[in-house]
Amino acid sequence: MVAKLMSDILDRLDIFILDLEELEVPEPIWWEYAWLLSILVTFLGLAAIRKNKIKTMQQFIYGILLFGFGTLFYGGLYYAGDVWTYVSTGETDDIHLWQGVPYAMIWYAFILVAFQVHMFSLYFAWNLLSAWRSRGSKKAE
Repeated sequence: MVAKLMSDILDRLDIFILDLEELEVPEPIWWEYAWLLSILVTFLGLAAIRKNKIKTMQQFIYGILLFGFGTLFYGGLYYAGDVWTYVSTGETDDIHLWQGVPYAMIWYAFILVAFQVHMFSLYFAWNLLSAWRSRGSKKAE
């Protein structure tokens, strides 16, 4: 995601790199930047693990639900029409292509992988919370 957004970020900073410009990367949508917040939320989870903090781990879980799954869900809905058109008809006339590949299918591949990563992180976070609570940890802050 960072690599995809890098061309837009560099354009906003007025930095020109010919190799990036030649790729003709499509303009980002707001949910792509919002998804990046799920990476920052990961640092909450890492801080919670380091000090066994239940409250911080709960904040991590809520952050992943909002910025991870929420943005992925929106992205899936956003590209659903193009994916349906491509899968049902196989035609690429009415859908956006990038480098000859349907752009929505690239995003669905990303969404699938990101969904799995977020699911595993929530699974392990929930197990950690259960373990911390069962041993009687009172570190809420």
